Amino acid sequence: MKGKINYFEQFSNWATTATGSSAAFIIAVLTILIWAISGPVFHYSETWQLIINTGTTIITFLMVFLIQKSQNKDSKAIHLKLNELLASHEGTSNRMVNIENLTEAELDQLHKFYIRLSELAKQENDLTNTHSIDAAQKNNQTKSKRHHLRSGS
Repeated sequence: MKGKINYFEQFSNWATTATGSSAAFIIAVLTILIWAISGPVFHYSETWQLIINTGTTIITFLMVFLIQKSQNKDSKAIHLKLNELLASHEGTSNRMVNIENLTEAELDQLHKFYIRLSELAKQENDLTNTHSIDAAQKNNQTKSKRHHLRSGS
């Protein structure tokens, strides 16, 4: 799966690792302390204030893109792992693979389904029962009939 080298991705990985480190935090704190201590030397001038404002704005602006790139990659990896689990497990619904591509309204509809599924599970009083999205209602009806037959109701 190795392709051509993506230098931005390599830099992004390095930068997010480096800026998320304890050393980066310490450097940031020291920078602020040095700036604050230097205030009296520069008579708290507008230039003195502008330096920290400009520096932090530029760093924040660039970090937004690096963090988003890292977040996108992590999110994609998690989705792929979840898709693999769904696709490889016999009892799960393959309709849930790539669910992240559904609209907000479609996700809301699925959410309502899982609320209903949770209500059905509570009625069964068995936390170990699981259902796929495709078979939940049918399984619940079958189990309820069997339970009623056994209990003689």
